[in-house]
Amino acid sequence: MTEIKKAVILLAGLGTRFLPLSKIVPKEFWPLVDKPVIQYILEEAINSGIKEIIFVIRQDNRLILEYTNYKKTFSEVEKVLRERKEEKILEDIKKLENLFKEVTFSYVFQKNPLGDGQAVLETKKAVKDDPVAILFADDVIKSKVPALSQLISVFNTSQKTTLSLFPLQKEKLSSYGVVNVERIANKHYKILGIVEKPSFSSAPSNLAVVGKYIIIPEVFDYLKKTKPTAKKEIILANAFSDMLRDKKTIYGKEIEGEWLECGNKLALLKSNIILSLEHPEYGEELKKTIKDLKV
Repeated sequence: MTEIKKAVILLAGLGTRFLPLSKIVPKEFWPLVDKPVIQYILEEAINSGIKEIIFVIRQDNRLILEYTNYKKTFSEVEKVLRERKEEKILEDIKKLENLFKEVTFSYVFQKNPLGDGQAVLETKKAVKDDPVAILFADDVIKSKVPALSQLISVFNTSQKTTLSLFPLQKEKLSSYGVVNVERIANKHYKILGIVEKPSFSSAPSNLAVVGKYIIIPEVFDYLKKTKPTAKKEIILANAFSDMLRDKKTIYGKEIEGEWLECGNKLALLKSNIILSLEHPEYGEELKKTIKDLKV
């Protein structure tokens, strides 16, 4: 049995939905309560047993390399904090350092924004012939068991490409890729087809595809021959559709938890509200503030 020890995190997007701030701060570093969004993705990967993380980044956005280089990031700050006896902050920094020590980080460049499939293709040399997790940086799942761990549990028995799925109300499905499925077991499906942004009436199910996948090496072969879109982009979902037409097996796992989207301003604001009100340190005070506002 091949284990999942590598993960690719896609960070090469332009962040146009977050302009003008994304011109200065990449969207993955926008705060989700008291941590940047990317921190949730890193914790999910590491807590799922990932040992090697490969970032796909743009030439002009290397901030993630600074962030994960904990020795450089915190050395001068720690000295000041010790002088000020800021023990709580020092403890938080130590936890982050220990987390990052669990994995190795590397990166590849996506020279032009030509789709998520093209970004994944750039990692072929680093991934080699291993199955690998693919994580988008703007899909956070709040759950007892990390979403990636849930995916890995399905992959461990099937050794096939596996997509994460989440049930949505039908009126929301037109913004997502939606799957046609055959139920295998509880929350475990064989995927028969993928429909991009279907209308209310044509959606084949209520299961939308979340940006968390496990792919096997043959996906790279399909990406190489996937027809680019009119915008000259190579789309990962199109490669999956080509595989399904060739009778290749792809599974889906309905993820248990709460999907907190962070891919646009409104979604990020909503996710911040949800997590802020549940925060053990800030939640109660924020609830009082909202009550006082009489919203």
